[in-house]
Amino acid sequence: MRTGEPLPAVGEVLAALATGLWHWNTATGLVSVDAEAARLLGLPAERATLSQAQVRARLHPVDWNEISGVIQLAVAEGTLGEVRVRIMDDRGRVVRVGRSRFQASFDREKRSYEVTGSLQEVTEPAPGTRAGRSAVTGDWRRSREAFLLDAGRALAEARSTAEVLRVAAGLSMPGFSPDGLAVFGVTGDRLTIIGHHGHQPGDENPFTQMALDTDYPAAEVVRTGRAVYLSSPERYKERYPLTWPLAAHFNRQSWAFLPLTVAGRTMGAWMAAFTYPVAFTPDERSVLTTVARMLAQALTRAEAAETARELTDGLQRSMLPQLGPEIPGMSVAARYVPTGGGLQVGGDWYDMIPLPNGRFALVIGDVQGHDVRAAGLMGQLRIALRAYASEGHRPDAVLSRASRFLHGMTFGALDEDPSDLRFATCLYVEVDPTTGLLDIARAGHPDPAIRMIDGTVLARPTAGGLPLGIDPDADYPTTRITLEPGETMLICTDGLIETGGHDLETGWKRIRTILEEHDGDLEALADALVQAVHGPSSHHTTGPLADRREDDIAVLLLWREEDGCGCGDTTALRPTVRRTVLSVAQAEPERVAAARQQLREMLHDWASADQVDSAVLLLSELLTNVLVHTDADALLLAEVRGGPGARRLRVEVTDNSDDLPHRRSPGELASSGRGLMLIELLAQAWGVDPRGEGKSIWFELYESEGAEVSGGAAVPGLAGLP
Repeated sequence: MRTGEPLPAVGEVLAALATGLWHWNTATGLVSVDAEAARLLGLPAERATLSQAQVRARLHPVDWNEISGVIQLAVAEGTLGEVRVRIMDDRGRVVRVGRSRFQASFDREKRSYEVTGSLQEVTEPAPGTRAGRSAVTGDWRRSREAFLLDAGRALAEARSTAEVLRVAAGLSMPGFSPDGLAVFGVTGDRLTIIGHHGHQPGDENPFTQMALDTDYPAAEVVRTGRAVYLSSPERYKERYPLTWPLAAHFNRQSWAFLPLTVAGRTMGAWMAAFTYPVAFTPDERSVLTTVARMLAQALTRAEAAETARELTDGLQRSMLPQLGPEIPGMSVAARYVPTGGGLQVGGDWYDMIPLPNGRFALVIGDVQGHDVRAAGLMGQLRIALRAYASEGHRPDAVLSRASRFLHGMTFGALDEDPSDLRFATCLYVEVDPTTGLLDIARAGHPDPAIRMIDGTVLARPTAGGLPLGIDPDADYPTTRITLEPGETMLICTDGLIETGGHDLETGWKRIRTILEEHDGDLEALADALVQAVHGPSSHHTTGPLADRREDDIAVLLLWREEDGCGCGDTTALRPTVRRTVLSVAQAEPERVAAARQQLREMLHDWASADQVDSAVLLLSELLTNVLVHTDADALLLAEVRGGPGARRLRVEVTDNSDDLPHRRSPGELASSGRGLMLIELLAQAWGVDPRGEGKSIWFELYESEGAEVSGGAAVPGLAGLP
């Protein structure tokens, strides 16, 4: 071409260089190509407007997917994109390899890309060369995809910032691996070092608390949200002369600084440094960008998880107080295990409250649910119970006031969602450490259990009312029992019983076995109970229900020291005693069944099953006699003394009626009048003891004839009858 002649048209130049042009609008899905680009795609050499499907049919499927990723990378970095593609014929054979360079832009309103680029034919690189790692090399692509899958899985499983950094440090990228890593965060207008790898301790000091307006690559990345690639020390020194001395002594040859962006917000920067030159090809930049995106998401999840753990740990420390000071003559142990959800605190709680009268109260309860609302209600209800108890109210009054308080907080709110109404179960025990008397009020909660000195376990039925919060005017009757020296009381939430797919019956059997077989102190017993339902062994003792239900667990144990224990004196030898006391009111005839069950549990290891049946029958007769023939309540006292094989059972039923029993001669069709006849036939000793007010009818059974038991002798025949 001679000087002064006009320049040829761009299209003519590109055609002479065998380079075609194309334009793609993803909003319309149309691709415009010139004649040369159409020829390279195996189409007639003329201008055409093609659909995405027509173009996609001419490219290798893997390369089509590669184009989408590189377009997104080019837009994110604000750079030109470059891909190598395999062009196919109608039979799916590769006819040529092309290279395309393009400029892409993103329309935020239409959520679409516009891409304009060139296409020319190139020679397929030889395997093993540097160019062989291009987009058309299958081994490179497969190794890269496998690496990204493994990296994504490992980062997704990391649960803390330290774990995320450890995973990032162990990543081995395909074909190129950084020697040094650093993760920068932002605090105010300063850069901070979240973590680093491949550096000596203290190397991070110059970069800590660096101002965001500093001429440093990581600071620029945070300010602009765009990656910075430095392929040589010269490039670093030329672009960032002020901070180059800080990086020079690390002897690295290439650096990549990438933004850590989540939901459009740049939360920091990630530096990958290399000891050898890296060209940062589009494939390499694509890998680094993908890893940075996954790293940002993993750090965000870890930060949220750590914040939640810190919050729940604070809730747990504030809502679950430590047990109070030591109680003379008694010991208390408690455990709390949140198993029902992601929170480390739920709706279960326990408390020990000193009372104005010198006694103390043990409280355990369960607010419905395992979410934040349940935890908040639990904290408020626990404070209210402590306040009512500290005022000196009796157990029934404490629960009545607490029920009214909770009802006002939930059911009383006019804008309350009916599906979010809550109630709570609770067990309140007022303990007299001097006498061992326990005054118990129960609001829909499981009954307490007593472990006797010889390991026998009884579930002690107590009178109860509705769960707290349902009825503001509910009554909560009080039941009094005595904790004998050497006995242990267990109170717990239903999580200890039902966790692991158990119902109340099967779950109680599992807990009862632990209580009976355990041989250790109170703290060890508490650990054994929790491990039985929440530890590894619990998976071998699943219940009959189809699902392995999980629930929060709260446990309180109270042990009364034996006589002479801890005083420096030798504990006096005394016979093993099992004792239970139960009241049966005129208005509660159903408690006769509970009394029968109590007696059977006391005699669980009695030698003769026939004697057990006899004892239960006689007890039923005595209690029913009081309820039918008097207007008084009945008080049951059952006691077993002695060692195995030579024990004595004594059952007393006391009422305040002065009418003494007398023999009758019932006819064949009579429905009553045979009580004393049964006692005479089945009991080995029985009698009636008049009291100042009322009387006590008793009977005895001996495990073996002629058994001698310390603490009292058998009374034969009709002793005590008029």
